[in-house]
Amino acid sequence: MILVTGGTGLVGSHLLYLLLKDGQKVRAIHRKGSDLTVLTKVLSYYTENVPSLLKNLEWFEANITDIPRLEAAFKEITHVYHVAAYVDFNPKNYYKLKKANIEGTANVVNLCLSHQIKKLCHVSSIATLGDAIGNEILNEETYWNPEAKNSVYAITKYGAEMEVWRATQEGLDSVIVNPGVILGEGLWHKGSGSIVSRVAKGLKYFTTGGIALVDVQDVTKAMTALMKSDIKNQRFILVAKNIGYKEFLGTLAEKLGAQHPSKKIAKWKLVLFSKLDWSFSFFFSTKRKLLSTHVESLYTFNTYDGTAITKTISFEYTPLNETLKRVAGNFRKEV
Repeated sequence: MILVTGGTGLVGSHLLYLLLKDGQKVRAIHRKGSDLTVLTKVLSYYTENVPSLLKNLEWFEANITDIPRLEAAFKEITHVYHVAAYVDFNPKNYYKLKKANIEGTANVVNLCLSHQIKKLCHVSSIATLGDAIGNEILNEETYWNPEAKNSVYAITKYGAEMEVWRATQEGLDSVIVNPGVILGEGLWHKGSGSIVSRVAKGLKYFTTGGIALVDVQDVTKAMTALMKSDIKNQRFILVAKNIGYKEFLGTLAEKLGAQHPSKKIAKWKLVLFSKLDWSFSFFFSTKRKLLSTHVESLYTFNTYDGTAITKTISFEYTPLNETLKRVAGNFRKEV
């Protein structure tokens, strides 16, 4: 049986479709209060016969930070996909990020070792590679720079990777994937889904930075292919396209039939807004809307080389135009 953590997230729900379609018996972990209908919604994008797929799925309530409950989820498990993660860039939430991403991953890999799991696939992020120096192209050999201004999210995802690498030295066969920004349908209120929702309403402005993109279906196909292969103890960047924000947002707007962003916004304006946002948060306890790390990313254009996986296994990325057409089409059907 296969264990999947984070089954109600974007990658997790699309991964469950592939595994269930393949006839695999799957146990998916979810936290108390999670919206399990997300999976039904995602499965409906692929097939009308959702009930037949769900026959091989067992939901299991557990938290990766709760070791006794998590251990119970490992009963009769042979392979593990560790997808669950806490995504946040606010320094105030560092300890929550550390608890979920580093300690949670340590719990998962320790149980993989004690239960003699055959193979683990860990979903990391290109955030663990840091920023490029000059015109450097970032790849799997790029080393983490602890002296750089890394976000709290990047720091904890890097710590999670270190737990996986530690486990490989203790005998756990593992593969790690480092996706860029993942485009996919199903969760329109967060992540890349919120970008789609925002662009659909009409976006006037763009920034001068760039973004590294990959289709959620490519991510899940890569993960399952790597798990079926003899490849172990390696990591792979998953980036199909490095593209400027203006071109990306304009193409997405075209697919959505929305207004194209046409005005460049100066960085100092967003820096000022971020400072004001911090002041309101500090004095009135409001939720941060724009962190300084977000501003920096909007004006940074790193280039990632995601071709290593295409040279290692039989795998091709979906062209960005096709991804945006599909995602925008599914979004428009729901609004």
